[in-house]
Amino acid sequence: MIGRREREGPLMRNNPHSLRKSRIVTAVVIGVLIGCILAFFFPNGFFVSQSITSNRRIAVVGSKTQENSAECESSDRVNMLKSEFVAVSDKNAELKKQVRELTERLRLAEQGKDQAQKQFLALGKQEKAGPFGTVKGLRTNPTVVPDESVNPRLAKILEKISVKREIIVALANSNVKEMLEVWFSNIKRVGISNYLVVALDDEISKFCETNQVPFYKRDPDDGIDTIGKQGGNHAVSGLKFRILREFLQLGYGVLLSDVDIVYLQNPFDHLYRDSDVESMSDGHNNMTAYGYNDVFDEPAMGWARYAHTMRIWVYNSGFFYIRPTIPSIELLDRVATRLSKEVAWDQAVFNEELFYPSHPGYEGLHAARRTMDMYLFMNSKVLFKTVRNDANLSKLKPVIVHVNYHPDKLPRMKAVVEYYVNGKQDALKPFPDGSDW
Repeated sequence: MIGRREREGPLMRNNPHSLRKSRIVTAVVIGVLIGCILAFFFPNGFFVSQSITSNRRIAVVGSKTQENSAECESSDRVNMLKSEFVAVSDKNAELKKQVRELTERLRLAEQGKDQAQKQFLALGKQEKAGPFGTVKGLRTNPTVVPDESVNPRLAKILEKISVKREIIVALANSNVKEMLEVWFSNIKRVGISNYLVVALDDEISKFCETNQVPFYKRDPDDGIDTIGKQGGNHAVSGLKFRILREFLQLGYGVLLSDVDIVYLQNPFDHLYRDSDVESMSDGHNNMTAYGYNDVFDEPAMGWARYAHTMRIWVYNSGFFYIRPTIPSIELLDRVATRLSKEVAWDQAVFNEELFYPSHPGYEGLHAARRTMDMYLFMNSKVLFKTVRNDANLSKLKPVIVHVNYHPDKLPRMKAVVEYYVNGKQDALKPFPDGSDW
């Protein structure tokens, strides 16, 4: 017993120390385990993670602030670009307008230069003169470039009804309504489709529309409308030189026709088209229609008593074919300008501008002209004074008959239809050669 106690004694004395070591070891193990756990879940450390999270939050907030700031700056930039674009667009529009104006001025300035020389050079290279008797000068001026901007509405009408860019044009108001009906009735009978009535008042517009006659009513123009609606034959005749200009600028050849004309054939089949102007003549025979040498006698001059002159009867301004050339347009401008300033007969002015040569203080018109065959394009003096009384000439069928020499126009027009169309040989007999005053 004593021996067992002696053996157990030391053990009992060492037990508290042993327990303390166990606790320390346990604590160390637990600490290591906790450290491993923390190391696993918080590899960057507990306090570092919080710092990063906080920084990340700060970064997110900062990025959002920057985005909002960028959006504001972007919106302001877009608005500024829009305003700059509007300003540039307005400036471009203004520049385009200035370019158009300058182009138009340049075009007008070019027309004012020496067109004859330019046109001649444009036709081909300059050449030496050929052998004797083979030389021929330039006869046909080139046509102008069509400019539809002058009158787009008229351009569309002409495009539909013209044939080979040619058309018959007549001006009419209600004062000539009955003659106009005879005029277009015979045009239809012949089979001519390319004709147009320029209606000078509403009554003629309605009349043409009712009879299926192509017509054109101009845009309001006080200067033209007053004369067109109220003027007589001569006043209305003077308007055509202003109105025809647009037709030529659009590039169309025009056969200008008064309404006191009876159509018996298609006139376009009998044109030469080698001159700026082809016109019927007021002459009544070969000499007067085509020109002749007229000798003026002044006995007081003795040896030099005889002076030779050239004479030709005037062209009729109520029926002529005019090509769309620069000289043709210049002719219309000259006549229209003079008629606006002078009290004059349009036919007289038309011929003066066409025939007068250049001389000191005056520059003549450089236009080519041709006189139409007086038996094909016949005036009423030739018909009633000569043709109806000649067995051979009465067998000819003219292209047109223009009742220009007689004031009783309508009955004579109807008689011409009866004679040439219906074959009544005595239809012309009731009328005298001339007319009473």
